[in-house]
Amino acid sequence: MRALCWNGVNDLRVERVPDPTILGPHDAIIKVNLSSVCGSDLHLIDGYVPTMKPGDVIGHEFLGEVVEKGPEVLRLNRGDRVITVSIIGCGKCWHCQHEEYSLCDNSNPQPAYEEAAYGHCTAGIFGYSHAFGGYAGSHAEYIRVPFADTNCFRVPEGVSDEKAVFVSDAVPTGYMAADMGGIKKGDIVAVWGCGGVGQMAIRSAYLMGAERVIGIDRYPYRLEAAQMKAGAEPLDYTRVDVYDALLAMTGGRGPDVCIDAVGMEADGYDTGIEYWYDRTKQAIGLENDRPAVLRQMIECCRKGGTLSIVGVYGGFIDKFPMGAAMNKALTFRMGQQHGQRYVKRLFEHIEKGELDPSYLLTHKWSLDDGPRGYRMFKEKIDDCMRVVFTP
Repeated sequence: MRALCWNGVNDLRVERVPDPTILGPHDAIIKVNLSSVCGSDLHLIDGYVPTMKPGDVIGHEFLGEVVEKGPEVLRLNRGDRVITVSIIGCGKCWHCQHEEYSLCDNSNPQPAYEEAAYGHCTAGIFGYSHAFGGYAGSHAEYIRVPFADTNCFRVPEGVSDEKAVFVSDAVPTGYMAADMGGIKKGDIVAVWGCGGVGQMAIRSAYLMGAERVIGIDRYPYRLEAAQMKAGAEPLDYTRVDVYDALLAMTGGRGPDVCIDAVGMEADGYDTGIEYWYDRTKQAIGLENDRPAVLRQMIECCRKGGTLSIVGVYGGFIDKFPMGAAMNKALTFRMGQQHGQRYVKRLFEHIEKGELDPSYLLTHKWSLDDGPRGYRMFKEKIDDCMRVVFTP
């Protein structure tokens, strides 16, 4: 079959790879109909996740059809139209039983990498390096899904593919960001990053009762979408001082909840010397991640407020303002998405017309255009929010 493979930093190629097969009784084979790019894929492409190997198939946000299943897959039938949550849960371990699917004890078959780096091993992720299990990704004609009864969900009949595909990753990630914020009726929320996850975090914050949501970015088309589609008040960080602007917009108090939808490659949110310090240390391998957004959120959040972090970080950061975080009594919540917890609720929002993620799909291309699609996505060409491939 054809698949989009990583072959080095900024080197993606469409190649022929073996078709996936059933390896265990809980597996299913999905014929991929739609598979989306994601901002966290850029960390792989840019070389910031060190356990990639040439030939690895990338991609983790997808929709398709069940074409084969193992004997112990009971909830799915051949021909079902499904989305698959990008983070793999076994459904049986302590963490899965407590709906903490991204912390699954059993779905990552290569635990040594994370145990050495983090002290514990977390869940496997499709197409996201050997540190997260070495699973083949979804930018392919077919994909093997382990623990299929836990990770695959039928798409309701009235929900289109274009709306449903993002329930695999972007929608539950944004929804979990808002959920972790503990948003209460009347809260003011600030979201850093107006890409796909940030857009969904904005909309989700309103669904949870926020009175105002401020979307922070620099690209006009993303800020326009945040305002017109998600309902945010747009803030261009290249035109204003974010700290001064947020204090002015909140009567001097600061936002109640701050959401990081950017992660390790924060680009220019801090334009001072700390930004160039981070860029330099990251480039020569002395620092894994650029924490510009985290520093800014700590500075801007109101005293006693909450920071919710779903932007992906991989390793170590420098110059972290722990003193400000502690003395302001800030609460930190963070993690990879527990998507299985939210899928049913998200489809209900979509069916009621309260949520429509389809506007994230700005370009639908053949898988053969995969390298060009990622280049467009990375360089923000042609107002690209998400490229979705049709294998």
